Amino acid sequence: IGIRLAIGAHEKHILIQFLVEATVLSLLGGIIGILIGLALAAIASVALIIPFAPSPAVILLAVGFSALIGMVFGFFPALRGARLDPIDALRHE
Repeated sequence: IGIRLAIGAHEKHILIQFLVEATVLSLLGGIIGILIGLALAAIASVALIIPFAPSPAVILLAVGFSALIGMVFGFFPALRGARLDPIDALRHE
């Protein structure tokens, strides 16, 4: 952060970078969780002899919700990082 601020990056660009990173990480976690959940549900359906019919709408909702969570909970840390003084940021890197 400090180096980017020192060479002239705007707060907006740093904020966007952090938000994108938080959203991507949250999406990856959500997708991995969905895949594990689908695998466990398929195994359970075979063991319990019940039909397994995952809903595409529910899967899309879960992916969207994980992206939203990443954006919401990544906003304030991103804002704080974007507002850092370049000298302070470099001192702590």
